[in-house]
Amino acid sequence: MKRRERYSKVLGWFKENVPVAETELKYDSPFGLIVAVILSAQCTDKRVNLVTPDLLKAYP
Repeated sequence: MKRRERYSKVLGWFKENVPVAETELKYDSPFGLIVAVILSAQCTDKRVNLVTPDLLKAYP
């Protein structure tokens, strides 16, 4: 099996067996998402959603 065929097979499996990933993080821009993801490693998504808007206003 060639590399391209293997990749197609793996990607096909994921499309059929893994639901669409969604995030609970709220963001308005790619930068906001990066900040939210970094913060979410340290606390809950709920807390990140409370803190991020004010943080991004203070440090755009």
